[in-house]
Amino acid sequence: MIIKLIILSSAILVLIPPTVSGESSSSCTCPEENEDQTQNYSEALKFKLAAIASVLTAGGIGVSIPLLGRRFQFLRPENDAFFMIKAFAAGVILATGFVHILPDAYRTLTSPCLSKSPWREFPFTGFFAMVAAIGTLAVDTVATAFYKNMHFSKSKPLNYAVDEEDQQPPHDGHVHVHTHATHGHAHGAVVPSHEINLSDLVRQRIISQVLELGIVVHSVIIGISLGASQSVDTVKPLMAALSFHQFFEGMGLGGCISQAKFKSLTTTVMMIFFSLTTPIGIGVGIGISSVYKENSPIALIVEGILNSASSGILIYMSLVDLLAADFTNPRMQSNVRLQLGAHVSLLLGAGCMSLMAKWA
Repeated sequence: MIIKLIILSSAILVLIPPTVSGESSSSCTCPEENEDQTQNYSEALKFKLAAIASVLTAGGIGVSIPLLGRRFQFLRPENDAFFMIKAFAAGVILATGFVHILPDAYRTLTSPCLSKSPWREFPFTGFFAMVAAIGTLAVDTVATAFYKNMHFSKSKPLNYAVDEEDQQPPHDGHVHVHTHATHGHAHGAVVPSHEINLSDLVRQRIISQVLELGIVVHSVIIGISLGASQSVDTVKPLMAALSFHQFFEGMGLGGCISQAKFKSLTTTVMMIFFSLTTPIGIGVGIGISSVYKENSPIALIVEGILNSASSGILIYMSLVDLLAADFTNPRMQSNVRLQLGAHVSLLLGAGCMSLMAKWA
């Protein structure tokens, strides 16, 4: 959590560049557009405030839906519907990385406002995305190994809340499992050992935290961009696109949080942190809109690097930790209808989010 706050604070501080003036500014912007934006400032502010409420609501609802599975059988992670919902959300996250963030990062890092050397002589966008993906893999691997060794050496499970539904015995009469801190036994079927269950739990917790980190980085940037814009034509489509984006991205993150079985306090903090990030970014953008120059070299470089890194994280997480994990699940492998439904949901999620790139 401390790392997230440091990254968030750094992004906000660095994205407030010094005001560029005179020759540098005029070579990168269109005076007619700036004049029109100034005239629309008051009207744009109304849409920005509406965007804060809309994005906050959409994100809160989206991240909450999978967590309702603890109370409603239909939304529990064990059900087929949950696989399809998660596939749809993973498609949204994948399209966000490939279609929305990566092209924006390329545009900013190859802007004519930056010096030709080195920014237009080397593909920094793909490079930073690759480094971020490799870094995510390293964090994923090292953190998983660390937590496994730490908890296995103590011979005790992670603390997590167990719902009443989880304590109820199955109604099919075939499998009865009793799991304790140091041993477990089953009747009627072979079931995973406590170590395997703990390994999966640790894995899900790391996935949810790393995924939220990648989402937060992008959310801060896009929030500041929306808040700093003074064009109604820019703010209106962004408001709709961001609401859609936050809703389904929240569903993907909420699914991971649900499977990680955090304590109630940790779950609540993660939900609130995700829901508030973009609205806070919009608020910061509104506050610095009078001095923020989106075409200044500092803003372009910082925004481009963070977007590149964010796209690498989201692409890796969606493909490896969300899609690969679910699509290679034995349950899905043995169910043709579930496979078909998950693939259709994936294509719908990716397609719908890609379509939003037309407006944002």
